[in-house]
Amino acid sequence: MRSIRPSSTARRGGRARRTSPVLAAVALASALALTATACESGDTDAGAGTSATAADDGKLKIPDDIKDRLKEHGIDLDKWKNGAWKDWSKDDWLREAQDYVNPIIEDLWDPDRMRDAEEPDQGVDESDISGDQGVTDPAPEPVQAEAIAPSYHANAPTAGKVFFDSPEGTMVCSATVVQDPANPGKSNMVWTAGHCVHAGKKGGWYRNIAFVPSYNDAGKSAKELETATKEEIAPYGVWWGDWAQTSDQWIEQGGSTGGDGASYDFAVIHVTPEKGGDGKSLEETVGSALPVDFDAPAVPKVEEITAIGYPAAPPYDGQTLYDCQDEPGRLSLSASDPTMYRIGCSMTAGSSGGGWVATGSDGKPALVSNTSIGPVTSGWLAGPRLGDEAKGVYDAVSGKFAGQ
Repeated sequence: MRSIRPSSTARRGGRARRTSPVLAAVALASALALTATACESGDTDAGAGTSATAADDGKLKIPDDIKDRLKEHGIDLDKWKNGAWKDWSKDDWLREAQDYVNPIIEDLWDPDRMRDAEEPDQGVDESDISGDQGVTDPAPEPVQAEAIAPSYHANAPTAGKVFFDSPEGTMVCSATVVQDPANPGKSNMVWTAGHCVHAGKKGGWYRNIAFVPSYNDAGKSAKELETATKEEIAPYGVWWGDWAQTSDQWIEQGGSTGGDGASYDFAVIHVTPEKGGDGKSLEETVGSALPVDFDAPAVPKVEEITAIGYPAAPPYDGQTLYDCQDEPGRLSLSASDPTMYRIGCSMTAGSSGGGWVATGSDGKPALVSNTSIGPVTSGWLAGPRLGDEAKGVYDAVSGKFAGQ
């Protein structure tokens, strides 16, 4: 399995790293590859009960709308929760935007499954981008990612991990808690990459999608996590996606190699607590949510972007939260698609979907992109510019749960 080699360069042009005002204000591939997903064929035990909300008698139950959607696709709920979700035959891999279903399988995401999620080897020759017709700046100098000091909740409260199942096994991405305009101060919305929820043109929706805010909040080592409790690994709970949405372009064009669809590689997940919770929203539970800036400044006007994530491919192990800070450049994979942001960064697979934070158009910290693609043998990452398509996805998810 190939990996991205880290660089010893601390900043572009040898500049010394400084504390990011953005990160502080938030309180806080060579080969081109999707840096996001991590897979392992390990344990796929579906676990016990399935649920989405708590009933009056204290037992968990599946909402009728999810039951109905499963039935529409010929899926028996009892069989699904007892392991039928592992059937990835073409006819049973739901693909269309309206097909998303994700009933909670309680305790499926135990510490072992979360800890052991790894990355696939997905890449193509860098010559794929050598003939760009759009605007592409010279590749940035590599920037060495630096570990964020624990507790992660204190220093990067909106960051976390997204876990999901694919035909290849258990997978992992990074993600960010974002504000919900329809529910101010009470958001249950999470931003990540499109390829962390949907396989793109050759597949459909991934299954058992769940978000863990402040994963491994105390920054325990991989060895220490072998005996850690679920509460230590997921101190703010496991939140299951009860709805996810990505761009039509990602569904139609997205691919695991070559950067296909990368300019539209973003997604929003609406979540609900696995155990029913205490009635608090995700934003209330973690105490923070980032605004999303859909009018992010052009590259020459952005002084610095901070990318945050849990890199899982060597030399990283996926258990520690890192960030990179760099002045962005431009990357164009196709003249017909929007130009992407690109920064120097040594983070590897597993960091995909992680938030890119910069000073927004209103002068405050905001999410302006997410990690989408990166090189396997050198140190940069690229993320989509967030425009009308991204805002459409965001507004649709917000509107779907308005008043709830």
